[in-house]
Amino acid sequence: MDESGDLGFDFKKSGTTKHFVITFLFTKSRRPIEKCVRKVHAGLRQKFKRQGRCLHAYNEKPVTRFRLLRCLAEKDCYIITIVLNKKKVYTKLQEEKAVLYNYVTNILLDRIFTRKLIPAEGKIHLIASKRETNKFLNENFKDYLKNQALNNHGVDMQIEIKTPFEEKALQAVDFASWAIFRKYENDDNDYYKIIKGAIVEENPLFP
Repeated sequence: MDESGDLGFDFKKSGTTKHFVITFLFTKSRRPIEKCVRKVHAGLRQKFKRQGRCLHAYNEKPVTRFRLLRCLAEKDCYIITIVLNKKKVYTKLQEEKAVLYNYVTNILLDRIFTRKLIPAEGKIHLIASKRETNKFLNENFKDYLKNQALNNHGVDMQIEIKTPFEEKALQAVDFASWAIFRKYENDDNDYYKIIKGAIVEENPLFP
């Protein structure tokens, strides 16, 4: 799980985005996803002698973005995403960004279970990209989602928060989320259309 955009609401401030996107990529095994990341890393190391940093879609050159997204599109994985139109978010939620983030994430998680996109039985492991340094907010996020999944769907879910450096598959989710974000924020479909076939649901929130 990763996101693109920001949760700032001062639209007069430079850099504030109009949209905020949360994306889940789910798969039975994350090894093929990690392999895509390693393959792109290896190419960059060989060509540019680049060492020791994570891939991040925003910072990479187009050729790198296309290469990773094309590799991802060939793997056995699925994507579900929710797109928040920030200008239509209620004022109360604008002031409670952590609550808003948890709320939007849970909507997306609820859609996954309601549509039975993954089996409710068995081991379900959610890895979320770390966005908060506050330990309390991270624990609250995990507890909230875990309780929602258990109480609403009877699913006992393991949740971890990791950095993209710690969990390579998160780097791939970052690229997928960024590609979707570009579609809405910049009216740019070039990256989005590569992974479109893997997207099983794409919902606007407060359209």
